[in-house]
Amino acid sequence: MPRLVRYFFQASRCAICERMLSTVEVAPMVTRPRLSAGVITADLTRLGSELEILRDKAEWAHVDVMDGAFCPQLTVGPAFVAAVAATGIPVDAHLLVEEPRRLVPDIAAAGAAVITVHTEATRHLHRTLQEMTSLATERPFVRGVAINPGTPVQAVEPVLELADLILVLAVNPGWSGQAPAANTRRRVEAVRELAAGHGADVLVGVDGGITLDNAAEVASWGIDVIVSGSAIFDRRNPAHNLELMTKTLLQPVSAGPNEEVAHDRQ
Repeated sequence: MPRLVRYFFQASRCAICERMLSTVEVAPMVTRPRLSAGVITADLTRLGSELEILRDKAEWAHVDVMDGAFCPQLTVGPAFVAAVAATGIPVDAHLLVEEPRRLVPDIAAAGAAVITVHTEATRHLHRTLQEMTSLATERPFVRGVAINPGTPVQAVEPVLELADLILVLAVNPGWSGQAPAANTRRRVEAVRELAAGHGADVLVGVDGGITLDNAAEVASWGIDVIVSGSAIFDRRNPAHNLELMTKTLLQPVSAGPNEEVAHDRQ
């Protein structure tokens, strides 16, 4: 078993167990994608109580670390990641920064459980993943690689054997109010096919434009991780929103091969 895949052993699908169970009849079990709840849209003046809403309900608190260069917004850094991690809620740190190699060691030291870098953000993606792998031997974390809507999925091919998670962005990061890009489902399927062709056992996630209205359909694509922030932390009733989201993800809808969620056609 790969070193970092052990991190997910209890929560992830066990291929050996699935093969064993396929030989006997068992009652169908409903599973849902892991929910990574974006906290940058939370009320940061009462962050402690906002985070408590997520405890034991979301797998991770998703923190978008933006430098104002890779995408327009400037948000938070390692100190914020450390503050969230100190609560005991696992942190999913999404580095939307130029040349993330310079920041990865500090984010790892801050206690992030997941660290995701962008293929578009570095000239040395393979080296970045090598360094992340080395850091993860000291303090285990999930190694993620993200791709923007305009990036060919083949961009992750050289690092599939070094990654644990491929995060497919459904929107261009940094601009609010976007609907998922029309080709997101096809890109998810393409990532699955690419990984299978290389024998890479990676998680596949979707980030961007996930709402209570489309979360069930996105979950029906068979993804492992869903990232959603403003659908939960809307400054009105995040606890209720989170309850609705988790229930929604347990009831994925059936979608035909040509059906898509409401999307941006541009």
